[in-house]
Amino acid sequence: MAKVELKQPVVNEIKELLTDAQSAVLVSYRGITVEQDTAMRKELREADVEYKVYKNTMIRFAIQGTEFEALADDLTGPTAIAVSKTDATAPARILAKHAKNIEVLEMKSGVVEGTFYDKDGIQVIASIPSRDELLAKFLGSIQSPITNFARVIKQIAEKDGEGAAAE
Repeated sequence: MAKVELKQPVVNEIKELLTDAQSAVLVSYRGITVEQDTAMRKELREADVEYKVYKNTMIRFAIQGTEFEALADDLTGPTAIAVSKTDATAPARILAKHAKNIEVLEMKSGVVEGTFYDKDGIQVIASIPSRDELLAKFLGSIQSPITNFARVIKQIAEKDGEGAAAE
């Protein structure tokens, strides 16, 4: 069997992984311990993020002609790819969190919603809260003035009720 026939299923697997993905982040994992890797993978799985290690040439073939093609320049050395189809910032956010504790873990670059970000750019993306957190903050800011208004109206009504009872 030719080498191409053996490698094609892996390339197709990577293409399938990247299909409809909102984001993909490349990370250098050289020197990470098994315990650290297991903890990081667990958190990534819980956030519905696929984290895989492939040969750089396989990733390079899979990303040709896609929005992820800009990642090709950073495919050097041991590289893992974290892909999310649901939360665009989750891979960068979780990897950055673990990179603070694991000195050897380094984010190389990423593509988030079709835009390429280098090492520094992906760090900025990592600081963006999740969609759920942003919605909660937004709803809280909308709800706050209404809640305060309702509280003032209730106090006025209670004060007027006391005044009417005294008469």
